[in-house]
Amino acid sequence: MAKMLLSLAHWLETQAWVDKVYYPGLPSHPQHELAQRQQQSGGGIVSFEVKGGKEAAWRLIDSTQMLSITANLGDTKTTITHPATTTHGRLTDQERIAAGISDGLVRIAVGLEDIEDITSDLLRVFR
Repeated sequence: MAKMLLSLAHWLETQAWVDKVYYPGLPSHPQHELAQRQQQSGGGIVSFEVKGGKEAAWRLIDSTQMLSITANLGDTKTTITHPATTTHGRLTDQERIAAGISDGLVRIAVGLEDIEDITSDLLRVFR
């Protein structure tokens, strides 16, 4: 699982439609060294900023066919969520920004699917 998440995070970093990837297993993450000391993997969730804000994030999420759209992060299926309108939807705009939750932020919790199937599903909107 950890290798799949790291692979997905690396792949997302190469995508032109992604502004930033947040995953402690990546050397680009500000707390990468701390994560390496404290974790055996980089964590169970990859977050990333989609260029184009909320509209682009929803277009991406709505275009997926295999990924399960939910705020639940613990499942055997790969899940995708928009934190600004789900898990952090009750916060004010200022509180969300202070927490690092932008309108373009998308979170994925990888399940048991093959990484190539996940990336293909994410690319559906850009084809």
